[in-house]
Amino acid sequence: MKRQNVRTLALIICTFTYLIVGAAIFDVLESQKERTQRKELALRKADLLKTFNLSTEDFDELEKVVLQLKPHKAGVQWKFTGSFYFAITVITTIGYGHAAPSTDGGKVFCMLYALLGIPLTLVMFQSVGERINTFVRYLLHRLKKCLGMRRTEVSMVNMVTIGFISCMSTLCVGALAFSHFEGWSFFHAFYYCFITLTTIGFGDYVALQNGHALQNKLEYVAFSFMYILTGLAVIGAFLNLAVLRFMTMNAEDEKRDAEQRALLAHNGQAGGHIHCSVDPASSSSTPSGCGGGSAVGGSGGGAASRGLRNVYAEVLHFQSMCSCLWYKSREKLQYSIPMIIPRDLSTSDTYMEQGEAFSNPLHSNGCVCSLQHHSGISSVSTGLHSISNYRNVNKRRSSI
Repeated sequence: MKRQNVRTLALIICTFTYLIVGAAIFDVLESQKERTQRKELALRKADLLKTFNLSTEDFDELEKVVLQLKPHKAGVQWKFTGSFYFAITVITTIGYGHAAPSTDGGKVFCMLYALLGIPLTLVMFQSVGERINTFVRYLLHRLKKCLGMRRTEVSMVNMVTIGFISCMSTLCVGALAFSHFEGWSFFHAFYYCFITLTTIGFGDYVALQNGHALQNKLEYVAFSFMYILTGLAVIGAFLNLAVLRFMTMNAEDEKRDAEQRALLAHNGQAGGHIHCSVDPASSSSTPSGCGGGSAVGGSGGGAASRGLRNVYAEVLHFQSMCSCLWYKSREKLQYSIPMIIPRDLSTSDTYMEQGEAFSNPLHSNGCVCSLQHHSGISSVSTGLHSISNYRNVNKRRSSI
């Protein structure tokens, strides 16, 4: 079974196991409280029916009116500021439920609006998060250079640490602000910020619903809108860095398989195995000890190079799947699968459009050995450079 299929199956099993564990824990934590509240509310309902001499039908009608009045207690919801607030909750998939369209036209437009707005917003926040990560990575690199550190590379651990600190700082700043404006405790305000910025949006805590804030506190309204959008961008940057890295594992495996297929196709079209030895003392451009040159040179070399271009296009397809692929650890370099590809091929996408203009990687005798050029061995993994040639080795034997 392919590694990608095994990983997908393992993820499905882990997800359902996680759901079962979560359900069991919520059952233990919440079920007793629910039963107690139901008993208390039943007693309170009986007292109200007896005190005001209401029938069950009258009480049910009164209950419906109270529930319908609840959204209107916060003031007008469908003026521009309230509608803008609702639009944010739609396209960001927060969906508090504090307001909902009541007309058929509003419901139809809401569906169409969400159909385009949700993917647009997801792409936007992912792109903003990628730009934030790039900027933070640049700042960390400059900071390490200014501090005179020996290793100035920015590792994945550095980026994840900064992302986690940024997320916690954003949540704490929001909790302080909303606890002040809404009168909530710091814990409840922190809970609201977390539920909002993770787009869960239960609706048990909703900002801007007290004291007609949508009409009377425009500064607080502007702060709330900016906080939600900025916080979602910060969370998007962290998810782009930490979560999407694991979401692209299958893409990386496919890219690795494409590298293998490209290597095998190149070797097969080169016309079999040709062994040659390079003598550094020789000044000839044609290495000594090469055999079978006529079988691979000329038209054979052109066919091999064209086949290499076609297969390498498949590799390039996976090279820009996600920005987080650039944050590979240096330790993975030694496990990258090498390919015999010209140096300019692995560093320029325009190579694929040059057709016959690119230089033939095979010499007329079929050998990929040259003392005047860099080593042809390179890695096509994202962000990796060609491996420098071994100039101090007396002899090297390569197989094509």
